[in-house]
Parts: sequence; structure tokens; C-alpha cells
Amino acid sequence: MNPVGEGEMERKNPYLPYPVRIDKITVETDDRSLKSFRLVFLKEEDEKAFRYTPGQFAELSLAGKGEIPIGIASSPTEKGHLLFTVNKAGVVTTALHEMSEGDVIGVRGPLGKGFPLDKFEGKNVVFIGGGFAFTTLRSTIQYMLHPENRARFGQITVIYGARRPGLLLYKETLKEWQERDDISTHFTVDAGEEGWTGLVGFVPAVTEQVAPSSKDAYAIVCGPPIMIKFTMPVLTKLGFTPEQIIMSLENRMKCGIGICGKCNTGPKYVCKDGPVFTLAELNQIPAEY
Repeated sequence: MNPVGEGEMERKNPYLPYPVRIDKITVETDDRSLKSFRLVFLKEEDEKAFRYTPGQFAELSLAGKGEIPIGIASSPTEKGHLLFTVNKAGVVTTALHEMSEGDVIGVRGPLGKGFPLDKFEGKNVVFIGGGFAFTTLRSTIQYMLHPENRARFGQITVIYGARRPGLLLYKETLKEWQERDDISTHFTVDAGEEGWTGLVGFVPAVTEQVAPSSKDAYAIVCGPPIMIKFTMPVLTKLGFTPEQIIMSLENRMKCGIGICGKCNTGPKYVCKDGPVFTLAELNQIPAEY
């Protein structure tokens, strides 16, 4: 099962969003700062046209408020809906958090370059995530675990952390992964609390403790800049080369199609050339990334 990439689909006007209905809203964190929105297309032909690869993103648009770029958290194998997890941080995200199930918004996309799934075939894949930057990692893991896809990939290791247990996303999905025998999961928090039975420690330290092998492997890293900064030396120590380390950069994007220039850095447009890059590629562009 191969999702169709961004260059293979028939595209309508890239400025026009598809109308979608909010089918379900899930409060993900105990501070209610993150909610997941399950969206369904109003038109069947729009759902068929929106064919995406894990790692891509879309623009969520609200009439009179604006739009925001958000990574797609659902997998192409999860039919009938799209999933987006939104942090309440600004005008658009606050307005979205105040909406109700049944309300209609717009989705423009899919946009950007997804993870190179063809390169992962036959390889072991290590997912390292922190905080709420776990959306496209969820998409990719769910895709790989699908019965039609699982045999295409080697060992799957997931290292995911948050400041405390109540800030971990997708708790039911994490539980389902823990119950499987074809995926290795390591969930950690910076500080434990009563009832927490998982690991306690920062993601870089847990990564070194787990010590995933770099042989025939790729590492996909998404998280806060400070987590990424201290995870890179650990991966280097474990033998991962810059070509084996992949990151997703969704910050600073605006229009999503390389017109406004807000995501430009060096010769790259994050929204078109990314948001997925190898560390080798990132080493060739300005140090702000």
C-alpha cells in the first residue's frame, strides 16, 4: 500500500481549501492546551483528491480568522477522516479550540514533502519525539503498523517524552502500541507523579539508554529545539550518520506553497523542499535550523 505523493495527484487551485466538518474533538492534555480534531470531507470527490504521505502538512482555515499550517496526524491507512492536533497559541488556534463538533472549516493541502517511505523499506526505524511535535510521527508509525505495510519495514522503536504524564498525546494509541509485539515503545516524562509507571528522564538520556542500533536504520526526530539539540550528539555517538537522521521542520511556515517567502532559509523553502529533511541537508543551510 503506497500513498500517492504530492507530485502525483491532480491539484485544484492551491489557494482554495476543501470544506470539512469537525466530526470529533478530543482533549489530549490535562491542561486542555492541545485538542485533536477529527475532520471528514463534505464531498466524496474531495476526500479522493486529498491523497497524502505521512510527514506532509495542511493549512487549516477559519473564515474571518485566517489559517495555520499543521502536520497531519492521521495515517493514509485510516480511511474516512483526517486528524490534526492543535496547540492553543494564537488567534486562529484559539478560535479553533472554541469550535464544536459539527462546525465546518477548511483544509488546504496536502502540502510539503513527506517522509521517504521507500528508503525505510527493509530498514529499522527509530522514532524520537518530544512534546506536541508527535503528530506526523504518529501518522508514520500508524502507516507502518498497518497489516498491509508492516512486513515492508524492520524493527520499529519509539522513544517519546513529555514534561509530565498529562501532556503525552494519543494515550489510547500509545497503549495499543505497548500491547503489540512488533514495536518497541519507550515513553518517558521529565518528572514522574503518582500512578506513573513509565520511564522518568529526558528524551536524549532515554535514547542513550535504549541505545538503538544504527545498522540498517534511520532515526526520525521531531520535538522542541532543546530536545533536538541534545539528541543529535547521542545519535552520533550511537553511529547514526547525518544521512540516517531525518527531521521535520514545520515552524515559520505561512502560505505553504513557497509564495510568501516566510519559510525561506538559504536556498530552501521549508514548505516546498521540506518540511522533511535529512540532517545532511540541514547542515548545508543557515544554522538557524
